Amino acid sequence: MSFIGIIPARYASTRFPAKPLAMLGGKTVIERVYRQVEGQLDDAVVATDDDRIREAVEAFGGKVVMTGTHHKSGTDRVQEAYEKWGRTYDVIVNVQGDEPFIQPSQLQAIKACFADASTQIATLVKPFTPADGLAALQNPNSPKVVVDDQMRAMYFSRSVIPYLRGVEPEAWLQQHTFYKHIGLYAYRPEVLRAITSLPQSPLEKAESLEQLRWLQAGYRIQVGISEVETIGIDTPEDLQRAEEFLKTHPQPLPREGRASG
Repeated sequence: MSFIGIIPARYASTRFPAKPLAMLGGKTVIERVYRQVEGQLDDAVVATDDDRIREAVEAFGGKVVMTGTHHKSGTDRVQEAYEKWGRTYDVIVNVQGDEPFIQPSQLQAIKACFADASTQIATLVKPFTPADGLAALQNPNSPKVVVDDQMRAMYFSRSVIPYLRGVEPEAWLQQHTFYKHIGLYAYRPEVLRAITSLPQSPLEKAESLEQLRWLQAGYRIQVGISEVETIGIDTPEDLQRAEEFLKTHPQPLPREGRASG
């Protein structure tokens, strides 16, 4: 099977303008994301609507596609980039442009979901542990997922799901395995084309979670498990935390090269 990683990256972020071009350990955030992806998938390309990001990607030898400025989500940008790229792959992997610590094991885990020919969409989760604490479990900015016996997503929520009736919240993490959603997605090309044409759904609007639109429309989302915790860069404070993390956990950039797929 052939896999392409498309990395949506925009300049005009409300919480952190120019985020993809911020420096992290001597490299831009977008270069760190790109290097993590290109060695694990058959191809990698940045999708952006800003010439400054395009120039930065071209400067380090990366591939880039210019997209429109009208997109409401990274998924829409990925779809336009794939159409413009003009090559055919079995699976498109949507890697967020603010995840410089995405790990090879995570990319391999999402690839493995497509060993099943019926997989339409795939994503990853990480089990919460008792050490994470109740506050992390209850954090609405950290969506939770419940899965069925075939590891397909049943629902995503900013609330704690499931609710453990008759158990004190302080004991929830000892009584049940809760799953934290990791925002890495992969799609069959025809499925990506279809879901980007769907209107927003009531569940999506209620929770502000795009993947609920796909579930509500009847699409199946296969779930892989990752034990790795990554640091996304949403704010300047996140960047500072990432710098501190890098000092104690050096992340050598993978050599340039093409994976066998």
